Amino acid sequence: MNSFIIHGDICYSADQNTLITKENGYLVCEDGISLGVFDSIPEEYGGLPLHDYSGMLVMPGMVDLHIHAPQYAYRGLGMDRELLDWLNTYAFPEESKYGDLAYADRAYTIFANAVKNSATTRLVIFGTLHREATELLMDKLEKIGVVSYVGKVNMDRNSPDTLREASAQASITDTERFLKETQHKYKNTYPIITPRFTPSCSDELMAGLGELSKEYHVPVQSHLSENPGEVEWVRELCPWAKNYGEAYSRFGLFGKPEKTVMAHCVYSDDDEIAKMKENGVFIAHCPASNTNVASGIAPVRKYLDRDMKLGLGSDVAGGHSESMFTAMVDALQVSRLYWRHVDQSCKPLNVAEVFYLATKGGGEFFGKVGSFEKGYELDAVVLDDSLLPHPQPLTLQERLERSVYLAGDVKALKAKYCRGRIIKS
Repeated sequence: MNSFIIHGDICYSADQNTLITKENGYLVCEDGISLGVFDSIPEEYGGLPLHDYSGMLVMPGMVDLHIHAPQYAYRGLGMDRELLDWLNTYAFPEESKYGDLAYADRAYTIFANAVKNSATTRLVIFGTLHREATELLMDKLEKIGVVSYVGKVNMDRNSPDTLREASAQASITDTERFLKETQHKYKNTYPIITPRFTPSCSDELMAGLGELSKEYHVPVQSHLSENPGEVEWVRELCPWAKNYGEAYSRFGLFGKPEKTVMAHCVYSDDDEIAKMKENGVFIAHCPASNTNVASGIAPVRKYLDRDMKLGLGSDVAGGHSESMFTAMVDALQVSRLYWRHVDQSCKPLNVAEVFYLATKGGGEFFGKVGSFEKGYELDAVVLDDSLLPHPQPLTLQERLERSVYLAGDVKALKAKYCRGRIIKS
């Protein structure tokens, strides 16, 4: 049954500047949709079951706009290397193993269990180029009850022999089969077109993927302007493109005709930013990988001030943790470094802003998701923050802030709901 009332100390975002908190509030869910937060139970809903989490924090489920499922197996390794070297040394050799379904099954079981036990309810995920393994991953995610977009990665150039598809046409054909087999198979798990990034995809392949996205009305994910060496490489590979973004937009892979999420955007120039704004491209800010693989710090304040579509990504394994609480803390910290050392006109982010990015900001990619406002799909996590004891009185917002910094998602997770269904209790 997915009509009920949640009682607890409720926190959610109305917009990037407005964090709403209500102690002893009542969150009403009808058929998986939020009807809003109330001071007392409305009379017309008095017959609904009450899920009582008195004294606990209730917040929207976290949204991870960018994570690599096959890289979860080696998270926390190789953080002394820059992006392209790190890919060749760690990412590509690991991802090559997923042609072995037995290995994929072991690794993706670990990944799915980690997602189930996290505060994350929505994800946008890279698989590998192996169609069978990617569909296996989708099976596992469907079983744990989260909502996700999962991509079979495309790579037909500048890749190891063990991780390069035979040709552009072979990649396109296999991707179309993937779309046909998965697009209507699941209730909560959806395919997404996934060119790894421009250096690993020929123009012929990009054109074919753009046609598939348009024909099957499937969204797109990839990487954009993450690392100086990568940006220069794209300039050499695509001399016809005035910037990295045009290497996607020429092929219909940049927010039009279908929605798109691009990870990183650390070095996007003004023209690229304007095109992202115009096309409604979602930016997945991945602060942990900004530092771990030494790419630099994305100018998130500029994106927020321009009211661009923006959320957070863990970017495992460029990021070392799947926790979106960790991503929020990382985003706060790197924004202060950007302000202090790069551009003092870009004020640092605050807790309300990063909480918005981890919930409603990223949730918009999935529709009306990431808030408890009326009409939003009901995703929620409950934290028993009494497990993070303190001697002083705290406001509800201070309790939330403290839980974010002290890994409350790991130490205090009590329950988790997605689309109005309990998936962990």
